[in-house]
Amino acid sequence: MGFILTLLSGIIAGTIAGKLMDSEGSVFFNMILGLVGGVVGSIVLGIIGIGSSGFIGGTIVSIIGACLLIWLVRKIKS
Repeated sequence: MGFILTLLSGIIAGTIAGKLMDSEGSVFFNMILGLVGGVVGSIVLGIIGIGSSGFIGGTIVSIIGACLLIWLVRKIKS
């Protein structure tokens, strides 16, 4: 059940981050973006000293991480 919730959180986070950053992608791309964003967000916010707990906290961290990934990819491409 935890795996399904992680995928659901990734889909939600990737979709929200895509909308916030005006980055359109498929559902699969958004899911991957949200899952990888969760890892990136956890690392970056962990360095700052901010942690998360629960489904909503994890989703927010994933959104922040996914937005950072989109921003980084745009900087590399330009």
